[in-house]
Amino acid sequence: MKKSRTYDVVTIAIVAALYVILTVAPGLNAISYGPVQFRISEMLNFTAFYNKKYIIAVTIGCMISNFLSFTWVDVIVGGLSTLVFLSLGVLLFERFKKQYLFNGQLNKAFLYFAIFFSISMVTIAIELYYIAGLPFWIDWATLALGEFASLIVGAFIIDKLGKRIDLTK
Repeated sequence: MKKSRTYDVVTIAIVAALYVILTVAPGLNAISYGPVQFRISEMLNFTAFYNKKYIIAVTIGCMISNFLSFTWVDVIVGGLSTLVFLSLGVLLFERFKKQYLFNGQLNKAFLYFAIFFSISMVTIAIELYYIAGLPFWIDWATLALGEFASLIVGAFIIDKLGKRIDLTK
């Protein structure tokens, strides 16, 4: 069956909406913002390994979530950072997506991407340093640690979900 453009737009909108919900929902919003973040919604980054259209979905979700929280600067910096580093991560680690670690429990690409994306939090640390005056090194460390933790949790969830639901459409 041939995919339609409408189907792509709808699935992008659904993933973007899920990102926003998993970021701003009561209880989750308290841990989703600031210098110490644990954005459960970041697990949706891994959907881009199944289909590149989800790069746009996650970027839109991130931008909407940032709009609801901080400043326009965060919308632009966070959105561009997500777009650039998610695209780079997919390009760099796509060749590992069929390889597994820990007795088939963790996709190798997901682990490498989690490390890569955690390091990319430097862009957000720089933003918070200039906008909010937060200490750069401590901020980068806490952002990277929170990002890594949420991505590792998400890696297991999205990998299992990807085996049950066809995310390639």
